[in-house]
Amino acid sequence: MPKLEVSNFNILLSLLGGWLSLFGLVSYLVKESLYISEALISLLAGAAFSPYAANLVDPLEYTGSRINLTSATLNFTRLVLGIQLVIAGIQLPRRYLIKQWKPLALLLGPVMASMWMTTSFLIWLMIPRLPFLHALAIGACVTPTDPVLSSVIVKGRFADLNIHKKLQRIIVAESGLNDGLGYPFLFFALYLIKYTGDGGEAESGGAGLALGLLIGETCSYVVLLSVLYGAMVGWVAKRLLRFCDERGFIDHEYSLVFAVPLSLFILGTCGLVGSDDILACFVAGNVFTWDDWFRLKTQDEPTIDTLLNVAIFMWYGVACPWSLFVENTTLSFSRLLILGILVLLFRRLPYIFLFRTLIPQVENRKQATFMGFFGPIGCSAMFYLYITMDFVNGLKSGDGDELREDVQFLREDVRVVVWFLMTCSVITHGLCIPLGKLGIQLLGAIGCSLPLDIGPSGAPAGDRQRLSWGVWSGETRFLAHSRRPVISTSEEEQQPIMGGRSEIHRSSHSGHSPEQRPLLA
Repeated sequence: MPKLEVSNFNILLSLLGGWLSLFGLVSYLVKESLYISEALISLLAGAAFSPYAANLVDPLEYTGSRINLTSATLNFTRLVLGIQLVIAGIQLPRRYLIKQWKPLALLLGPVMASMWMTTSFLIWLMIPRLPFLHALAIGACVTPTDPVLSSVIVKGRFADLNIHKKLQRIIVAESGLNDGLGYPFLFFALYLIKYTGDGGEAESGGAGLALGLLIGETCSYVVLLSVLYGAMVGWVAKRLLRFCDERGFIDHEYSLVFAVPLSLFILGTCGLVGSDDILACFVAGNVFTWDDWFRLKTQDEPTIDTLLNVAIFMWYGVACPWSLFVENTTLSFSRLLILGILVLLFRRLPYIFLFRTLIPQVENRKQATFMGFFGPIGCSAMFYLYITMDFVNGLKSGDGDELREDVQFLREDVRVVVWFLMTCSVITHGLCIPLGKLGIQLLGAIGCSLPLDIGPSGAPAGDRQRLSWGVWSGETRFLAHSRRPVISTSEEEQQPIMGGRSEIHRSSHSGHSPEQRPLLA
């Protein structure tokens, strides 16, 4: 007789496949009309399927143990980051990293270091028992801006209408590079914890050995080797693909997805030698399209990055320790909320504002606000979280069985804080755009009147006129030379939805469409 095979694997496949199919059916409505990211929707869907809600998928039961769950989450995150970073590197114009080395050096140096120190200080301030070295390790996990969530923000209809291409590109380049460059910040703290945290009782060598390992092993072997290896693999792959394509050895369909096996190869080989596979993937992707040939060849072709985004954040929703946010020995839920707000506000925004005049892609305060606020915490934080937990698990006391006394709470502290900050970032960055749009629509619906300067640039300040907000399909525009939004009432006057200056050239007798500029301009 036939019988049901209610196994965890079958349930997981059913839920994942069903969710991907259902989301795909309404993906345009969700992403391009409501401006809700797939990361947020998938995280909430995973939470609904988790043991804390419907209990349809139990990750511990599926993986067998917490160690296996940690390994599965880490490797899944590596896979998604590797593929996404190769794709991100390919999407940048030719020789972009060389041409824009000055703003990138600023973002990866002073800005990133300031983000690390500020986040660490806030964490140390909110957790009374936490040593500052531990706060530095936790802060390093959430310092990099996530390339997966960054790609969601700078792609799609909203980005095309409202964000300059040059601003999109610098955000993608920064997130790809600082994701891999988080290693020195993290291991600076971890090595000091290992060799000085207990006063040198378990490990000898002190701070000198810790700094030596940081420079010799982390910076030279892990980071520098990954850059050289990624550049070499990307260059060889580019030459081989170009050679085979020109001679008709490779079919069109396979050439479009060539970046995926390339990323898998880099992840595997870098993993074997213990180098920084994430940074190597991004460098390889950019070198792979150094002459722009492959980018122009595939720029309008579909990729699998959306499926990966949906799948990984659905898994995070299932695997997230939701109960730890209210039941832990680290922080109360109210203090966690305060920490989340402080980190989102002060981790990045003040430093982008401070250095905005040195970043050519940031032309005004509006763009600085956007770039400073949208520095999301996501997959890269999960990657460094499990790197940290694996390192801490190796810090044993003299008998080799128990964790050292000075790091007994570090595993729980880093787990609670990083998971919570990642969740806060996904929810906040996923909702702020649709909520902002809703707020504008509500103001328009109640007929709010605002004084608007609709005169040309340089007109007397007294030449003002009160205009009522109307509603035209929920879209807003800015009057010519005006910084205040109004709702268009005619199709000809429609403009993108975010604030900024725009010049509208209209003619009631001509059939020309209005000239539109990105409104974060």
